[in-house]
Amino acid sequence: MARTYSEMIALGTAIPAFSLPDTVSEKMISIDTIKGEYGTLILFICNHCPFVVHVNDELVKLANDYKEKGIGFIAISANDIVKHPDDAPEKMKAIAIESAYPFPYCYDETQDVAKAFGAACTPDFFIYDANNLLVYRGQLDDSRPGNGIPVTGTDIRKALDNLISNEPVSKEQRPSIGCNIKWK
Repeated sequence: MARTYSEMIALGTAIPAFSLPDTVSEKMISIDTIKGEYGTLILFICNHCPFVVHVNDELVKLANDYKEKGIGFIAISANDIVKHPDDAPEKMKAIAIESAYPFPYCYDETQDVAKAFGAACTPDFFIYDANNLLVYRGQLDDSRPGNGIPVTGTDIRKALDNLISNEPVSKEQRPSIGCNIKWK
């Protein structure tokens, strides 16, 4: 299992424009269709990565806990499906339905959106405020496959709570760690 870290792009960076197909609804999703009142969490994930599988239940719980509090969510997979057919859109749809994803699970076939965001690994997380400016990029929490630390979502939950409470999000952020995005 390769360990790739988030690139930790500059806080304050504006959200890149995007429009991607949701694998479940087949509707095109953009920031305007998923933006929350207080902010938006962009998750770069995939089906097969052990790091994503490890936190998948918490991602569902996190979205269910915060979408009613004014946070928008979208998950994006940008992996090359020729080399990694387990990440193909029809399999993404099956995982989204099986896991009861409360957010769109979009496929970035060209990988242009992942590159625009500076995504490097799965999972990779980006939180934008109500003005679409980056306030958090980093890990979900300290749990990793096999390290015995429970998955809690602590780091992202703290950032989201601060955002909702109109308090500053700490600039002390640790990068996410996961499998590298499978570039073409």
